[in-house]
Amino acid sequence: MGYRKLQRTKSQRNALLRDLTTSLIVNGKITTTEAKAKEVRRSAEKMITLGKRGDLASRRQAAAYIRHMIDENKLNNATSADEVVEQTALQTLFNDVAPRFKDRNGGYTRILKLGQRRGDAAPMVLLELVD
Repeated sequence: MGYRKLQRTKSQRNALLRDLTTSLIVNGKITTTEAKAKEVRRSAEKMITLGKRGDLASRRQAAAYIRHMIDENKLNNATSADEVVEQTALQTLFNDVAPRFKDRNGGYTRILKLGQRRGDAAPMVLLELVD
């Protein structure tokens, strides 16, 4: 089989991957297990490629996958009420993340091993966007 099942049903797995991909786009990095990170990497690379294309069809495809999540980092960094701008994950993808990788042909993410989780010794990794 061409993907990991992650011991979940199809709907649970799709929801998990969508949430993790959205979190990666908004925050720039996430800490998760190695198996989940390798699956999220696949969908994140596809979303960034859609962001690089930037046309309406790509935006709609990305909007169908990415969750509607407000980027709280932008809200917290505002100094006055006039500067508060709600930026969704989709806007972050197309306005901030994709332009960073316009000259790069893939390989937008990096996986760094962190060791094992205390409870069940699952291998933990840091999945981040490359600078």
